[in-house]
Amino acid sequence: MKMRTFKTLLTAASLFICACAFATPAPNRTECIAPAKPGGGFDLTCKLIQISLLETKTIDSPMRVTFMPGGVGAVAYNAIIAQRPAEPGTVVAFSGGSLLNLAQGKFGRYNVNDVHWLASVGTDYGMIAVRNDSPYKTLTDLLSAFKKAPDSIVFGAGASIGSQDWMKTALLAKKVGVDPRKMRYVAFEGGGEPITALLGNHIQVVSGDLSETLPYLSGDKIRILAVYADKRLDGDLAKIPTAKEQGYDLVWPIIRGFYMGPKVSDEQYQWWVDTFKKLQQTDEFKKQRELRGLFEFNMTGKELDDYVKKQVIQYHEMAKSFGLAK
Repeated sequence: MKMRTFKTLLTAASLFICACAFATPAPNRTECIAPAKPGGGFDLTCKLIQISLLETKTIDSPMRVTFMPGGVGAVAYNAIIAQRPAEPGTVVAFSGGSLLNLAQGKFGRYNVNDVHWLASVGTDYGMIAVRNDSPYKTLTDLLSAFKKAPDSIVFGAGASIGSQDWMKTALLAKKVGVDPRKMRYVAFEGGGEPITALLGNHIQVVSGDLSETLPYLSGDKIRILAVYADKRLDGDLAKIPTAKEQGYDLVWPIIRGFYMGPKVSDEQYQWWVDTFKKLQQTDEFKKQRELRGLFEFNMTGKELDDYVKKQVIQYHEMAKSFGLAK
C-alpha cells in the first residue's frame, strides 16, 4: 500500500516537473510602445498595464514605456512588423483610431492581418470640448454658431483628416447641414497637444477622447459639451450630457488595447493572452482602468482578432461614404 502511494506521488511530481519545464516563462524584458507623444490616449493605455502588471507581481521589474509618434500609429505598426516582428516582451497600444486608419490604408503596405491582436483593456468615448470661458455652453450653442459661419470656428484634434476625431466632427457637421470639407480643422500629433492649443486659445474646439480630458476637468479649465455615449456615464461623469440627449444621434465608443509582432511564437503570444485574461479580473487592474476614465471591455486572443477585423470592415464602409477610401 505504501509502495503504491509512493509511486503515485512520484508520478504526480514527475508530471508537475514536466509541466513546469515546458511552461512558457515570462519575458525577461517588457516594453509597451505608445505610438504618439506623451500625454495622450496611447500613453495612458501603456501606463495602465505598466502599473497593473507590477502591482499584481506578474512581472518583476517595471515595463518600459516607449513613445513612437507618427501617423497615429502608422510608424509603430510598420516598425513592429518590418524591424521588430519577434520580440516576446513588446506590446503596442492601439485604439479605434488605429483601426480606422488601417481601414483607409494609411498604414502603408501592411493591413489588419499583419500583427497578432492581443487584448483590449477598456473602452473610451469620443467627446467635444471647449475652454471653460467659451461662449458656447451647450453642443447646440456651438453647432448653431458653426452652421451660421463654418469658417469662424477652428476645431483641433490629435489626428489628420479622415481620422476618428475628424470623422466625429464631420458627422456633426453633416447633421447641421455643413459640408465637412468647409471645416477649419487643425491636426496635432496625439491627444495632449490639441488640449494645450485649446488652453492657449489657438483653437476654439477640441474633438477627442473623454479619457484624455479627465486631468483637466478638476481644474475647471475646459468644458465638455457632449460625450458620444449611448447614455450618461456613471459617477462624476454623469454630469456630462450625451450628444444623443441634445438631439444629435452620435455614439462613438473607442476600444483601447494591444497587439504584438507577427513573428512572436504561439507560446509567447499565448502567455500574454493568459496573462491579460487574469489581469482583467484583478482589483489592481480595475482600479487603474477606472482612474484613466475607461470602461470595461475585456477581449483577448481570437475573440479580439475577430472583433478588430469586423470593425475595420465597418470603418472602411464609413470612410467610403466620405470619399476617403475606395
